Amino acid sequence: MAVPLSQRLLDWFKGHVPTRESLEKNRWVRPFAHSVLRPDLWRFNRRSVPRGMALGLFVGILIPFAHSAVAALTAVFVRANVPMAIASTWVSNPATWIIIFPSAYKIGEALLHADAMTDIAPMASAMHETEMDRLLTQITGKGLDTALGLFVIATVLASIGYLVSSFGWRWWIMRKRRNRLAQSRERAGTLAG
Repeated sequence: MAVPLSQRLLDWFKGHVPTRESLEKNRWVRPFAHSVLRPDLWRFNRRSVPRGMALGLFVGILIPFAHSAVAALTAVFVRANVPMAIASTWVSNPATWIIIFPSAYKIGEALLHADAMTDIAPMASAMHETEMDRLLTQITGKGLDTALGLFVIATVLASIGYLVSSFGWRWWIMRKRRNRLAQSRERAGTLAG
């Protein structure tokens, strides 16, 4: 019998995401182990998985380096699933940077150009007054155009990731329930016959 795709993905995921035990031994995580390694942050449930997915996508796009550690530590505060947060940061890697950074630059440039065409330039003035422009450039290590574009891409991807994983979780649970019901009907049919 062929192994279903969902099971193969789950097996791959389990083999590539660090375990609680491996993180306990990591010298960088050890100071935060009491918070990051809480059992409720490692359980897969309908609330924590979408949070972890959204958090990982957001951090993975916005922060270029050490995003897995940042996602794991941030997961503590938003009660997100730590393995999912770490795994979803992998969307940002050298292979995807070829697409992400030019796209971010184009998006940021378009937004700032459209903003500059208005008389009051609300986005630029608000970013300057709140020093969000400096914060974004420091976090990403890029210019304001690229930093703003990365923020937009991270926000959109995180939202999509949250919705897809939330609906995917519900679909998976419904499928498991249907399979169990079919198996119980089958057993009842064989016992009656």
